Amino acid sequence: MLRLHRCTPITKPSVLVYEAVRMVTNNKETESINYRYEYFAAVSATLSLVASVSAAGWSSPAIPALLSPQSHIEVTAAQGSWIVSILSIGGCLGSVVMSPLVDRYGRKYTMIVSMIPLMLGWIMIVFASNVPTIYVARFLHGISYGTSLAAAPIYLGEISSKNIRGSTGVLVAVMAKLAFLLQYSVGPFVSFRTLAWINFSIPIIFLVTFCWVPESPYYYLARGNDDAAVESLRWLRRCDFNSERFRQEYHQMRSLIERNRHERASLTDLFTKRNRKSLGIILLLSFGMQLTGINAILGYAQTIFSKLDMNFSAAELSIMLGVVQLMAVFVPTFFVDRAGRRPMLLFSSIGSFVGLAICSIYFTLDAKGYDVDAFSWVPFVATLEFIVSYALGLATVPFAILGEVFPKSIKANANSVFSVITSFIVFMVLKMFQVISDGAGTYVAFWIFAISTAGTTVMIYLLIPETKGKSFEEIQEMML
Repeated sequence: MLRLHRCTPITKPSVLVYEAVRMVTNNKETESINYRYEYFAAVSATLSLVASVSAAGWSSPAIPALLSPQSHIEVTAAQGSWIVSILSIGGCLGSVVMSPLVDRYGRKYTMIVSMIPLMLGWIMIVFASNVPTIYVARFLHGISYGTSLAAAPIYLGEISSKNIRGSTGVLVAVMAKLAFLLQYSVGPFVSFRTLAWINFSIPIIFLVTFCWVPESPYYYLARGNDDAAVESLRWLRRCDFNSERFRQEYHQMRSLIERNRHERASLTDLFTKRNRKSLGIILLLSFGMQLTGINAILGYAQTIFSKLDMNFSAAELSIMLGVVQLMAVFVPTFFVDRAGRRPMLLFSSIGSFVGLAICSIYFTLDAKGYDVDAFSWVPFVATLEFIVSYALGLATVPFAILGEVFPKSIKANANSVFSVITSFIVFMVLKMFQVISDGAGTYVAFWIFAISTAGTTVMIYLLIPETKGKSFEEIQEMML
């Protein structure tokens, strides 16, 4: 609400212009200050992703350490593949339990509680003396991984103003990639137990910072606690309750909650004729994302790079990979709403295929006895090209499409199904990668990834519609 000083006579146009400029400037400064608290809450919330995703990146430096003769635990290659892949089984369970937890106990406390199995898992790894203990720890890690990876985006979407929702949304991907970079950079240079203690400290940092931020105002409104919703929104926006902007946003939240109460849907609604096409698109994208082998390549990065004869060590190459991955995640933010979903997916899948095919050819020639040492840099560069290409579309666009092709009433159920299916595919890819690499050769695994990605490219071209610039109603008509 704009106020003029009562003691100031307003008789000249120049005075009015001065007052207008002054108040606009003050409003901009106020908005800038308001966003600081939202950014603080967003960064604090996404520290949970750094904590949980670190468990996924941990395998890259940990598996070579466990397989080495100096390891304090005797681990076989087959057991190593289970250590990597069990995380996905726990992630599947975490995705399933997340939905009822966030609705009943809130987004904030679900994210806080999700750190408990993660911390227990790291303590178990610190004192582990046998492989089964590590299995249990990895399963606990997976529960936290699945829960926080699903709950954090919900919290971010509900606390952020519309003007910064895009930038806070990017934090999900940035923090996830930062977690991988942390493991690649620190893991190879510290002991097995020291790395576990370092990872144990990350959820503590999250808990210390996150305890100061409020619960989502949407959650309070859904539970009928209007007073708490007002206080939460005031803390986040830092504006006067009587201001027009505050009241307008608050009433919009209330209206949305009321609409959602009248539009509740069950899981079976996903399989109705109306939503069958949307479900098929999401299943295609889920399979396409994971059959590129992205999680296997990231999880076994140090093991893969150890096969290359280069001037850099496998650990140093992994760090380079982590840096490129972190930088690449920012690129789609500037193009997805300009180039469109379909072109981004096609460009991404074609680029991913090229990188995987080059790696496949190199490892095939190496396995057949050809002297390829002089070209060891080729698969590394191809892997970086794959990482960048994957980040341009396959890593991000499916989540945008997921939010567009389903009616709002069943988006939560669609997200749960997507998470469960993705977790299952990730488990299969991670488990079979080591088995195939040891039994048939690394080149076979890469050829499977390359051929699968080529098939995904064809399916995207034939089946995925363009949703850029279309209203929600128009998209729903396309799905019929």
